[in-house]
Amino acid sequence: MKLADYMALNGPAPTEHVAYGPAPSQYAELFLPPGAGPFPVAVLVHGGCWTAGFGGISQLRNMAGALVKRGIAVWNVEYRRVDEAGGGYPGMYQDMHAALDTLAAQGKVQPLDLERVVAVGHSAGGQLVQWIAGRARIPAASPLHRTAMLPVRAVVSLGGLADLRRERELIKTSCGRDTPELAGLPSARRPDVYADTNAAELMPNGSHTILVTGELDTISPPRVAHDYAARARAAGDNAEVVILPGASHYDEVAASSPSWPLVVAAIERALASTAGKAELKPAASPAAR
Repeated sequence: MKLADYMALNGPAPTEHVAYGPAPSQYAELFLPPGAGPFPVAVLVHGGCWTAGFGGISQLRNMAGALVKRGIAVWNVEYRRVDEAGGGYPGMYQDMHAALDTLAAQGKVQPLDLERVVAVGHSAGGQLVQWIAGRARIPAASPLHRTAMLPVRAVVSLGGLADLRRERELIKTSCGRDTPELAGLPSARRPDVYADTNAAELMPNGSHTILVTGELDTISPPRVAHDYAARARAAGDNAEVVILPGASHYDEVAASSPSWPLVVAAIERALASTAGKAELKPAASPAAR
């Protein structure tokens, strides 16, 4: 698949459109399977090089529709990107917090099993879901620190670009994004801009991460997945790599792609690892870090 094929992707209308903030991009779409539930949940976070110009939430409705048919509820998240007011650092990450807080609230009124949650992100969205897994390790001085949150310990990153420090040159080449857009500017209070933004430095966090990458992906090549998995395992976390034969960066998110059986198998395997692990918990104390 090519970019034009990806941009043409779409899927069914959501069950509900739920705002989690006042900005136009601060909302999520809830997709519910038929039946009584409670249903496991896939949190979908789209890519697009962190900008508004390369599609977004509508493209992931294609995946959402396919997951719903397999009995998985979907929380499809939109967020403020770097070229939108309030996007970038810290707003983009605060949107992830708010979207997951709102999902936790939805779990009280919808048939959702919040003990079985997997976060699935594509490209830039892969960076954000991998960050979600480690957010309890964010330093207390950071504006992104939270004292309580819905843990997400199962992650499927589809062509993700999560290691902002080590992959900054690739991110610049592939997406044209510079570090300050994604991680902010250093200051006396925050000298290391990666301390609260770089998923690769928020480990170990107890997550199970499956890094899925197309064999022919040139935006986030297979080497990126292997390097991140090795770093996660070295830190003590569980990480594995799935390479999609003959697939591009865009086959990774298309339910119509020959790669889809491998992608959905990874999502369901990640969900299977979550049973009984998630509950609303306080963030780790500084001593625990």
